[in-house]
Amino acid sequence: MGRSLRIALLSYRSKPHSGGQGVYVRALSRELAELGHRVEVFSGQPYPELDDGVALTRLPSLDLYREPDPFRTPRLREFRDGVDVLEWATMCTAGFPEPMTFSLRAARHLLPRAAEFDVVHDNQSLGWGLLRLVRAGLPTVATVHHPVAIDRRLELAATRSLRRRLTLHRWYGFTGMQARVAPRLDGITTVSENSRRDIATHMGLPADGIEVIPVGIDPDEFTPPPPDRPRDADSILVITSADVALKGLVHLLEALAKLRTERPVWLTVVGTARPGGPAEAALDRLALRDAVRFTGAVPGSELVRLLQRASVVAIPSLYEGFSLPAVEAMACATPLVTTDAGALPEVVGTEAGLRVRAGDVGELTTALQRVLDSPALAERLGRAGRRRVLDAYTWRSTAQRTADWYERTLERSRC
Repeated sequence: MGRSLRIALLSYRSKPHSGGQGVYVRALSRELAELGHRVEVFSGQPYPELDDGVALTRLPSLDLYREPDPFRTPRLREFRDGVDVLEWATMCTAGFPEPMTFSLRAARHLLPRAAEFDVVHDNQSLGWGLLRLVRAGLPTVATVHHPVAIDRRLELAATRSLRRRLTLHRWYGFTGMQARVAPRLDGITTVSENSRRDIATHMGLPADGIEVIPVGIDPDEFTPPPPDRPRDADSILVITSADVALKGLVHLLEALAKLRTERPVWLTVVGTARPGGPAEAALDRLALRDAVRFTGAVPGSELVRLLQRASVVAIPSLYEGFSLPAVEAMACATPLVTTDAGALPEVVGTEAGLRVRAGDVGELTTALQRVLDSPALAERLGRAGRRRVLDAYTWRSTAQRTADWYERTLERSRC
């Protein structure tokens, strides 16, 4: 093991129990601390849940997207400075301000404390404020899980409304900032070979300069179900961080409707449906209100229980830069049905799940039916998934590789 490092880990939002950012920040900070490094997390709302030994510094925003009042109007007394005004003005003009405004707050807080840290590690805000840290000589690196420009492309492809398309162009305006900031940082890491290729394509970074460090799970937390706890029959589980086209949830709902013509199959969605969004409309169109349950965000122990009880986990995404839910399902020996989109083939391999073409509802329906009809197939896929996780996807491995990458990056900076 190398020397103990002092690490500032940045995350512009860190929802604890759903979405990859909060999971990534909590697990990586915990494992780095257990390796002997000193980690301080800097986060905007929603704040992460962190383990003992990891400090949290809150950098509050106006929290304009909080539930149950997204796009809220803040009171005048909530405005503290010019960054708050910028945040509010950007939202009012249909932009998404948080990556930029969080980075400005982080830089303002970190610059007076620069001597306290060896490295700053940003979790995909890629905001202008990071360049202030670089100019001050504070080594600054970032994780890019995947280029958000891909989300923009898929959302635009899913809408025909001119007004909606103009709004989406404005909402995703921050991707231009990210593409300018990323090449000027001291190092970039990502989570898969597929994401490395996409970052090179969409952000203009040379692929050979991007480090690939897969994320993982705690194999002692995500475990197969005990022998005396059978899985629920005809139950499908999907984990989605957002009700957006990229996640393919509507395709899964259409497959569910086809399956229900022959069997009483039901779906649990770990996540929420956006009011007026595509999933809500599909539930009514397909008459599935009594067959689908949305759990909202759930704590880790409940997620494990849901994974252990499901007959099959579906990942119908049109793109994934990695897919932590796939790894969590494999760790619980739950069979997978996934698309061939993005990094999913790389993460799942050929033995832990059935693979279908992204967006093909017929193939998705058939694959789900195969797993539900064959306990032997389901068991074989589950065993292969558990083996794959133990071989390749643990948080301890992620943290060790990340610390080694810090050291190499710092050595290059010194040279």
